[in-house]
Amino acid sequence: MVIREMSRAKCLEVLAGARLARLACAHQNQPYVVPVYLAYDEASGCLYGFTTPGQKIEWMRANPLVCVEVDEIATHDKWVSVVAFGRYEELPKASGNEGARPRSPERPRNVGEATPAWSADRHHRPCDDDGCDNERERALQVLQTHPMWWEPGLTAWAAGTHRNSAEAFIPVYYRIRINHITGHEATPDAKVAISYAMPSPPAERRGWLGKTLSRVFGCKSKEVSSAS
Repeated sequence: MVIREMSRAKCLEVLAGARLARLACAHQNQPYVVPVYLAYDEASGCLYGFTTPGQKIEWMRANPLVCVEVDEIATHDKWVSVVAFGRYEELPKASGNEGARPRSPERPRNVGEATPAWSADRHHRPCDDDGCDNERERALQVLQTHPMWWEPGLTAWAAGTHRNSAEAFIPVYYRIRINHITGHEATPDAKVAISYAMPSPPAERRGWLGKTLSRVFGCKSKEVSSAS
């Protein structure tokens, strides 16, 4: 297997084609990794996501520095892995709309009408009142390029209602602004493939160790004969 570093352009290409990713955040020196559904927007260079309040949101509000990992695995020696480092930014609705409530949480068309998920101090907000609505609209446009984009967030909320039937439906739109990205690609080693394809030497030429291992394990590799 040969592992090579990928260019930034190739990393972004992999990121754009991915849907399921692993989001890593940390709080009070404790890391936390969770699978998430994200959509990459080439124009803004950001990843957009939709969810409901939970541990990852609480932790990212406390510490917005995060990283996202995506991979494509064909075989054990043929895969790509990309890690994007960035900053979590929540996209609440403008302050004038903070009283709105969803009419029916089961219907995805009402997802964007819910109350904002974060009422933190203004200096922590990623945008001003007008910009927040614009960014939420952009998030919707990017997310809607994927079918059933709302399902993971609503499914998590529905699971929570089994524990607490009074839990309100509060959508959280967010983006991850990518600061740095890196990736690696693994491909089969042609030299190793050729060596395995070569015929094994006769048993009488493998030495006593090769003969013994052949009888015990059925091992007839070229490496065994060289070791003997």
